[in-house]
Amino acid sequence: MPKISTHRLAGLLLLLAAGLPLTAETKLESKVETKFETAGPGKDRDAVAEEDPAPVVTAHTITVGGRTLKYHATTGYLVLKEEEGKPLVKSAAPPAAPEAKPEDEPKKTKDGLKPKAKVFFVAYTLDDVADPATRPLTFAFNGGPGSASIWLHMGSVAPRRAALTEDGEAPPPPYQLVDNESTWLDHTDLVFIDPVSTGYSRPMPKEKPEQYHGLKEDIASVGDFIRLYTSRNARWLSPKIVMGESYGTTRAAGLSDYLQARYGMYLNGIVLVSSVLSFQTLEFTPQNNDPYIGFLPTYAAAAWYHKKLPADLQAKGVAEVSALARAFAGGDYTLALARGDTLPAAEKQRIAAELSRFTGLSAAYCLQRKLRIPDYLFFSQLLRGEDKLLGRLDARFSGLRYEPGTDGTLGDGEYDPSDEAVAGPLTAAFNDYVRRELKFESDLPYEGTADVTPWNFGDAGAGFPNTAEDLRKAMTRNPYLKIWVTCSYYDLATPFYAAENAVAIMNLDPAARANLRFTYYESGHMLYIHQPSRIKFKQDFEAFLQDALHQQPVHAAAR
Repeated sequence: MPKISTHRLAGLLLLLAAGLPLTAETKLESKVETKFETAGPGKDRDAVAEEDPAPVVTAHTITVGGRTLKYHATTGYLVLKEEEGKPLVKSAAPPAAPEAKPEDEPKKTKDGLKPKAKVFFVAYTLDDVADPATRPLTFAFNGGPGSASIWLHMGSVAPRRAALTEDGEAPPPPYQLVDNESTWLDHTDLVFIDPVSTGYSRPMPKEKPEQYHGLKEDIASVGDFIRLYTSRNARWLSPKIVMGESYGTTRAAGLSDYLQARYGMYLNGIVLVSSVLSFQTLEFTPQNNDPYIGFLPTYAAAAWYHKKLPADLQAKGVAEVSALARAFAGGDYTLALARGDTLPAAEKQRIAAELSRFTGLSAAYCLQRKLRIPDYLFFSQLLRGEDKLLGRLDARFSGLRYEPGTDGTLGDGEYDPSDEAVAGPLTAAFNDYVRRELKFESDLPYEGTADVTPWNFGDAGAGFPNTAEDLRKAMTRNPYLKIWVTCSYYDLATPFYAAENAVAIMNLDPAARANLRFTYYESGHMLYIHQPSRIKFKQDFEAFLQDALHQQPVHAAAR
């Protein structure tokens, strides 16, 4: 599931969102050549597998908008390798003494590189494309930290998806796979990436997984995968898009600068699905008012959906209610929180009444909480009278409490009803699909959500984790980089107003800010599970892609 840390970086990481060597079972005859080395007659299969396990290539068709698309899926591993003296991530600390004997070290490949990790991926490539340089290429991943790409893969833009109800609910098991009428394959080739330790991705033998479990480490390893895939498939001249969801947006923003600075790879666009660039907007830590402000409009949307607001607000639409709550949150509420204990009693009463009006919680409770309602209390309090818990990933969903009448919250013995609504269908769909249709077999468990704690967020002295600055640098240097931020009214994991605020303070030049766009959906964190939102998501992507691919030159040398 697209999961993300929302409480106490140094403590609880509240989670959001290698296999056997294989050879291709289907030989695809196509104008598109796969560049991966395969084991053949006269080759040592184990040696080849150790360097680069051969992927499986399968042929498929799908009809989209009345047009039949022929494509091939490539499923398997890319091996990340390290050049001696040039680690993917440079450490400020002096090198530690080796723990293993030289004979225990992974053997170097014939090109002198040291295998470090096997990264699992599934790529979809349209057939009969005369010039790949004209064909966009989109790299997609989820977040976590510790989430595989299964959620975007099986719920969003791939040619096949798990069948859900129109609202995004799980049907009764057993579950089904269906063609995805909203796939992006008619506009772009797709590559779904599982970062190291997630999905089937694993470090090589005797390589420690911890070396990939960190903000910079993760960006470097995913960035190296993108470079390697692009090189092996001769796609350097193709338009390139990176799409991340949840913590994947943190990664995507970091990649924007990393790919440019490290490899000279300039992207055409970045899609930030349910965005979090600065953790200051999400972490309910002492003396940090930002999350209380950023979450409030989403509290209002959730309360509106469950009919907990006053009649005059219930009579409005969710967009209008959210806009009113946004105005209050960014105005009187921000000023009141900044005053802290110096706020006069009468003003506290007035703010508490307004807070109650937009959250559905009592004014007395808001006063008791000193005008500050953290997300985990909102999950448990809004529907407490019905003995239900509110969905965190998607506030449209609710579920029965384990212990009715208690204050149990997520991370304290309770669960996320919106997580449970989709985890079963998407997990079952992928595990069936990868073997039966993609012909990839492994007895390893597919880690949809892996335990990657402790995650190295970097130097605590620099404050909250924040890749907005990486994005600002990339946008400043690359005037053609288009950024698309998707926001959902019922997302209580990465609320839309927090995303807006993080972008608003990036201090972009007006020319760079013109390359940003926001779109809004009546859905949750995984906006695409809601059928109307999934359809709109594709329409919005088509507009974004046209904008990214049809730009006039910026005349930086003009006199």
